[in-house]
Amino acid sequence: MGMGPDPEANLQKGISLVHEAADKGADVACLPELFRSRYFCQKEDPAFFDLAEKIPGPATEALSCVAREAKIVVVVPVFERRGPGICHNSLAVIDADGSIAGIYRKMHIPDDPLYYEKFYFTPGDLGFRAFETKAGRIGALICWDQWFPEGARLTTLAGASILFYPTAIGWHPGEKDEHGDRQLDAWRTVQRGHAIANGVYVAAVNRIGHEIPDEGGAGIQFWGNSFICDPQGVVIAEASADREEVIIARVDLALLEDIRRNWQFLRDRRTDAYAGITRLFLDDQPGGKE
Repeated sequence: MGMGPDPEANLQKGISLVHEAADKGADVACLPELFRSRYFCQKEDPAFFDLAEKIPGPATEALSCVAREAKIVVVVPVFERRGPGICHNSLAVIDADGSIAGIYRKMHIPDDPLYYEKFYFTPGDLGFRAFETKAGRIGALICWDQWFPEGARLTTLAGASILFYPTAIGWHPGEKDEHGDRQLDAWRTVQRGHAIANGVYVAAVNRIGHEIPDEGGAGIQFWGNSFICDPQGVVIAEASADREEVIIARVDLALLEDIRRNWQFLRDRRTDAYAGITRLFLDDQPGGKE
């Protein structure tokens, strides 16, 4: 999906795309991260807090109606206003009856050139969650979360059979020629790795378009390439780099069961030996230095 300057127009486009997904037979649809606006985190401007909304609020209420009408589960990213000065990069999972099955708040908040998210978003406080829906138990994390194996693992352990990653990721245009292919391949590879290591399906849902701030600059060229992969990391559906489209793939729970019976990564975890995972670094551990 490409985003324009008008939040209401973006909402209506998102609604249209969810209807298209439902018409194509989808049981679950997922919209991209912060789909109601252009990616405003390219700069720090307090005025952009005016884009935030409550949950329930305009986006979730509108898409609850769509979910109920089309009998489809919808993952709805929201710039969530929790209270004065406290906002989250969030999503709501809306069940096929229009009810909110749960909320996830982005746990990992980046702070990179043109991705100044720490200015806007308070880190999530709900942990990594899976949500029971008419279509099954699903997990949903957001963008920067997709680089962290811990989030994927904990969401899987909560019972998710598929991980959705609504996303806003792209190139700094000046770096694309030199680094673009490697960056895109790394993004795909790490998420395919989550699918393999956890025996789950993964769906990464990105935006498209070259978004330049009003005051100018190089902006960000979002690379699209949304994809869905199976528990062996095989890409089973993939979108283009520069075209709005709905991609569909079937989640085969029988395959998921078969893969986990034969690649028993969850069975063979050494939970007795992983205490160090909660440390920032292990250089303070006895015997950690020579």
